[in-house]
Amino acid sequence: MEEPLCCCEYVDRRGERNHLAACCCDCQDLDEGCERWLACRSLPPGALERIADTVADRLRVPWFAGAVKIKVSLVPPLVLLPVFLHVAALHVLLGFVVLTSLPVVVLWYYYLTHRRKERTLFFLSLGLFSLAYMYYVFLQEVVPRGRVGYSQVVALTCGLILMLAALSRAKKDPGYLPIPASNEKSSHQGLPSSGVRGGSEGLHGVRGSSEGLHGVTASGAASGRAANGEAKGYSRMSAEEPEGVKKDWCTKCQLVRPARAGHCRLCGRCVRRLDHHCVWINSCVGEQNHQAFILALSFFMLTSVYGITLTLHTVCRGRTPFVALFYCPGAYSDYSSALSFTCVWYCAIVTAGMGYILLIQLLNISYNVTEREARLALRDNTGRRLLGGLVIDTGQYNRGFLCNWGHFLSLGSSPPQRSAEDIV
Repeated sequence: MEEPLCCCEYVDRRGERNHLAACCCDCQDLDEGCERWLACRSLPPGALERIADTVADRLRVPWFAGAVKIKVSLVPPLVLLPVFLHVAALHVLLGFVVLTSLPVVVLWYYYLTHRRKERTLFFLSLGLFSLAYMYYVFLQEVVPRGRVGYSQVVALTCGLILMLAALSRAKKDPGYLPIPASNEKSSHQGLPSSGVRGGSEGLHGVRGSSEGLHGVTASGAASGRAANGEAKGYSRMSAEEPEGVKKDWCTKCQLVRPARAGHCRLCGRCVRRLDHHCVWINSCVGEQNHQAFILALSFFMLTSVYGITLTLHTVCRGRTPFVALFYCPGAYSDYSSALSFTCVWYCAIVTAGMGYILLIQLLNISYNVTEREARLALRDNTGRRLLGGLVIDTGQYNRGFLCNWGHFLSLGSSPPQRSAEDIV
């Protein structure tokens, strides 16, 4: 029987027992990389990836039941954001350079991870730490000046709490489609399923042979429509529309999707009424959490604008917030004012980006279209660009402004649909 791990021990990615004290030992790839770097020689293919994997595996902190692995993507925002903001507060030119380069770096990292189809905690860490750090600077640098009342601090704190509560709800299940249990059994056994509940034309026949596709077309969809309606069932194909099978059948999850559902390549799951995968919450936005996502954005906008206004009234007295944002002569008279003014500009940049996302979301809801449907319509040239291209109207689900908002507000109120094998 193996001895339990002490607080500084862990099992590495090779399944071997290791210790934090040996984190710099026995790393052939790193040693070879250093030797090649000193000799001005290029690294062999894949060496950087192996070194990065080794460093990520050994970056741990002591814990009761063994050392816990730290997500590398969590660390940069915690270290770099305060450093950059304090450097930007030293001089107005440094502030311009830093505040201009920050969005560029964030966008570059977004496109890098998006191209590699990787999930990352960087953006969620950046967002949460930015909120915490801005609130800390507000309490330490702005409130002691005496121009912000107790009730205003309470209002700002309540807005922050409400936003975090909505964000916590948005992080929960977005409406993942349940993977049929027989799919898991078949994957373990390596054999196709022979049918569902004795029916030779059941859904799992789709995975085994092409005849199963016609079985779902003929009987599965009919029974699905009879049970839950054509728009709500997992199958909305008919015998006259065989091409519908290709649209609704997910080869990744091995199930038939309902209308408006989609497969997220980052989460690896199909989601009901998939809107998009949001990197800021590190989760999908779908039928079950779309309302909470809009609430989180709305509370963030209100809280951020309110905090910016209070800070500018304190640092730049006698000027309206919009004028003070661009013209505040005494902002760099002392370091405290400079840091507060720099944080205001950082908040303004983030708020502008989130405001654009919220605007697009509200327009999409008004036309009852999701981000995924808009992208597909642009790709297939089947949608209309409206309002200068801000929204793409597919016309498929648009029932008017009030009906569209009524449909959105009712999302998640109905009980979740049964799985495909229950319908068949």
